[in-house]
Amino acid sequence: MFSIFLAQAQETNATQKTKIDGVIPEAPKPIVKKNASEIKNDTIVKTDRYGFRVGVDLYKLTRALYDKNYKGIELVGDYRLTKRYFIAAEVGNENKTTDDDRLNTTAKGTYLKVGFDYNGYENWLNMENIISIGMRYGVSSFSQQLNTYKIYNANPYFGEVLAITSGAKYNGLTASWIEVVAGVKAKVFDNVFVGFSLRLNALVSNKKPDNFDNLYIPGFNKTYNGTFGVGLNYTVTYFIPFYKKKTATIVTKKVEKK
Repeated sequence: MFSIFLAQAQETNATQKTKIDGVIPEAPKPIVKKNASEIKNDTIVKTDRYGFRVGVDLYKLTRALYDKNYKGIELVGDYRLTKRYFIAAEVGNENKTTDDDRLNTTAKGTYLKVGFDYNGYENWLNMENIISIGMRYGVSSFSQQLNTYKIYNANPYFGEVLAITSGAKYNGLTASWIEVVAGVKAKVFDNVFVGFSLRLNALVSNKKPDNFDNLYIPGFNKTYNGTFGVGLNYTVTYFIPFYKKKTATIVTKKVEKK
């Protein structure tokens, strides 16, 4: 009995002391249950179209409007081989007069380029845009006509020597080269694409006339330092689908349980 009385007295003293000190005991905090989470997989089905794309280079086609020394046309095409790779080709004809410091020549001929493009762009659903890098091997068969030339004058005291008219023509000339191609193609309408590409060229073979170099090679463009060239094109193409292939992609995401 005495121990029970002593315990009650201690509890009463503690409660009175808490009230006197102005400290109110805190209520116990409620237990909060955290939401559990689970991993959920969703499947996205994408339909890829495979077929042939054909068109024309507008840059070469319209260049004659502002460059009186140029006429040309180029047809372009590619075939989708796999999800990323395309077989690509260009064929064209050019007629270009080059006016150099000493020579004025006209190159006429046809060319063919064959190679591949790799699409590095990951399209959204139902998009078919292309950001690609690729290579081509090009060959050209052409002729050169020497219109005029100037004889080098080591002593210009008596003035510059006038240009001499020649008209000599050299047939059966050939050249081959390798191109590195970087380009884009964007779908603007149903099956209609516009594209742009830049090209760096390196000559593999070059059959020259007897008396001068090839200043311009159809398909290769102007030669720099005899072996290198650059080019560009701006194309409009139409896609002809042959068949479709569906691919499924699994997307993993975390979902919280309530």
